[in-house]
Amino acid sequence: MNVSMSLSLDNTQIAFAYKSTASLKRARFLFSIIQSPLVVSLATRVTPFLMNTGLPINGLIRSTIFNQFVGGETLEETARVSKQLGAYGVQVILDYGVEAKEGEENFDDVTEKIIEAIEFAATQNNIPFVSIKLTGIASLKLLETLNEAPRLRSGIHDSEMEDAAWERVKERMYAVCEVAAEKGVGILLDAEETWIQDPIDRLAIELMEVYNKEKVVVYNTYQLYRNDRLHFLQLSYKIAKERNFLLGAKLVRGAYMEKERLRANEHGMTSPIHIDKEATDKDFNDAAAFCINNKESIALILASHNEQSNLLVAKLMAEKGIPANDPRVHFSQLYGMSDPISFNMAKEGYNVSKYVPFGPIKEVIPYLMRRAEENSSVNGQTNRELLFIRRELARRKAKK
Repeated sequence: MNVSMSLSLDNTQIAFAYKSTASLKRARFLFSIIQSPLVVSLATRVTPFLMNTGLPINGLIRSTIFNQFVGGETLEETARVSKQLGAYGVQVILDYGVEAKEGEENFDDVTEKIIEAIEFAATQNNIPFVSIKLTGIASLKLLETLNEAPRLRSGIHDSEMEDAAWERVKERMYAVCEVAAEKGVGILLDAEETWIQDPIDRLAIELMEVYNKEKVVVYNTYQLYRNDRLHFLQLSYKIAKERNFLLGAKLVRGAYMEKERLRANEHGMTSPIHIDKEATDKDFNDAAAFCINNKESIALILASHNEQSNLLVAKLMAEKGIPANDPRVHFSQLYGMSDPISFNMAKEGYNVSKYVPFGPIKEVIPYLMRRAEENSSVNGQTNRELLFIRRELARRKAKK
């Protein structure tokens, strides 16, 4: 089907059809609470402590922030969420949401969990992707060392070839990608902080060269709030053309802005982050257009909560006669956020997914705290969520 440019992203009846009125009221309460940066800051510090004390707060967390942003504690629980979303044409990106713990045994355990998620995804109708953070299977210290080590003319770091720990990391990723390729599930390699990103980028290129020959299995993530990422996306495309593989590109604005600027300031370095939101938006939209213009060689996942960026890509697709359901273009938002974008686009036939983390409630608390912080710090995000929720509740009340 071709794109209809009557596409609207503010129909709340479509956006929240999958939610009961009671569920919407709980979401309204939650977003009202996390509107306050002060409350979120306090909760971020106190909640992990309270969870460890054994106090009976699991039920409160489960019924509020956990149910809003997490698919479940197990893959079986997540299957229910996946089925619910699938009924409205929305797909799922699975993410094992447990925070990284150092140690080879822990890294091997996370690898097994990821492989289990891939095998599970292959049994479901609407889970085309599994997301991976390399920090879940590799030491932060190792990644920092590789990021800073001088390069040889070949482009390989001089410490890399003999580093047994890095070889084990690569073995884990190859094991993951082998299963993914066999099962027909895409792997999304998450972006991290600038001081550990370089080895991740190089590994992503290496894996794409192996697994993305005929179809895209591996995607790298480009954080466009970095002022060098548009150029790096273009360079990645050039490498893909030269080495004859397809590029998988997941575009995000980014997740570590405050941390990056603080570190740059502390080290007397030039900030790697764009000076303002307008510059970030321009690079993000330019990167999206670059992918659409080169869709024969690039598979794009547009991971954005920005209405204008999603509409821009839809418009570009319409102008180029690209069907809404073209498998090379995918849209994605976080589970529990931006439902008006996800469900309205899915209704129009676009490939849309929700990024759905899963894991034991105690273990995913850091992820939940980040979601709360993001909503309180991103200008206007919580207000938009509340606006649409209140509008839908008012619509339902008026119908009675």
